[in-house]
Amino acid sequence: MRLCRYLDEKQPKVGFYDEQHIVPVADAAKAYADATHERGDLPAGDDLLPLLPGGAANAMASKVAEWLAREGASIKHLRRLPTAQTKLLVPVPKPNKIFLLAGNYAEHIVEGGGVAAERAETFPYVFMKPPTTTLTNPGDAVVIPQISPGGIDWELELAVVIGKRAKAVKEADALSIVAGYTVINDISNRKFRPNPGRKKREKDAFFDWLHGKWHDSFCPCGPCVTSADAIANPQDLEMELKLNDQVKQHGSTGQQIFPVAAVIEFISNLVTLEPGDIISTGTPSGVGNASGTYLKAGDKLSARIAGIGELLSPVVAE
Repeated sequence: MRLCRYLDEKQPKVGFYDEQHIVPVADAAKAYADATHERGDLPAGDDLLPLLPGGAANAMASKVAEWLAREGASIKHLRRLPTAQTKLLVPVPKPNKIFLLAGNYAEHIVEGGGVAAERAETFPYVFMKPPTTTLTNPGDAVVIPQISPGGIDWELELAVVIGKRAKAVKEADALSIVAGYTVINDISNRKFRPNPGRKKREKDAFFDWLHGKWHDSFCPCGPCVTSADAIANPQDLEMELKLNDQVKQHGSTGQQIFPVAAVIEFISNLVTLEPGDIISTGTPSGVGNASGTYLKAGDKLSARIAGIGELLSPVVAE
């Protein structure tokens, strides 16, 4: 089951997603009830979390989704919105927390001049982005900041949407709290250096890197969420990012140093995870910084993960 948020007559709603059409959840539930004589009531509004694993309406949403996949094409009166012509929205508009991983793919560490450590020798490097100003709808622009325009880079990442409140969950049980998976493009400013005349301090390089993650629009997310039960193994997903139709990143989530479950265990030992929290699990090799290629106005990004979908982002100057 894939679910998205979208605009319908200027109102945000939830729909069943595929690359050709979006079927409004409310319409699908009514058609299901008419066809089967079983009430298919699903929550109104634009919150898709209740429909995903861990949510109160997941069982019925799954039943409607299965019926839709099997019978929907034959239902002539069922409303279908062309995906390419529908305004998509970020799947979770205001997560309480967005965690992201740095250096979770060995080849990405090496291309940046570092030395990749074995999992047993290290721990996940986790940072955060401000949700309300970095999260960016599918199809909306990545904005190159006027304050530091010269080193803007891409990072394709698998993102985990948390479905249940959890603290100190074990790796063996960690996937049980996952509601679903989506795509994030962790846009990064590689050359952000505030106050050129500054006095050098020991931590400058780290904070320059961190602050370069925080610009407005630097977290495109979508186009949908694939329910956790539809992805048997989150460590077996093909990933590909294109810049202007040229492949820049191609890898697999199986290349992660710390797999999804291990990342959840680590973070949940530090802080309570809540429904809607997002964890973005790092990027494979092929980022622009490795070749000195940076984003410019007019560029187009395509970030795709198998089983989820393609996240499209144009690039503009501030």
